[in-house]
Amino acid sequence: QVQLVESGGGLVQAGGSLRLSCAASGRTFSSPAMAWFRQAPGKEREFVGVISWSDGSTYYSDSVKGRFTISRDNAKNTGYLQMNSLKPEDTAVYYCAADPTDISWADFGSWGQGTRVTVSS
Repeated sequence: QVQLVESGGGLVQAGGSLRLSCAASGRTFSSPAMAWFRQAPGKEREFVGVISWSDGSTYYSDSVKGRFTISRDNAKNTGYLQMNSLKPEDTAVYYCAADPTDISWADFGSWGQGTRVTVSS
């Protein structure tokens, strides 16, 4: 498995922006996709979005569509989650994931440790 390390979390006011990074290391990054998930206190893990590592195509959950953008830098083996127009309900620990375990990319075998995002009202 590849090691994933997220960074960029923090405290931001509602309406603000943050950019999270997810750096992959440990072996040649060969995952076909990188995804972002989040887990708010007391809630289940929620899918945020995913990017195809080969062509950069993306897919987002309805709750973040139009506000969040996923990108990647193949040369740096790093993925990014740009979050704009943040809302208090975006408060969560954000995780990146790679190495999908099924063809639908619904679950992944490699996970980062998470980075906390807190949006104040």
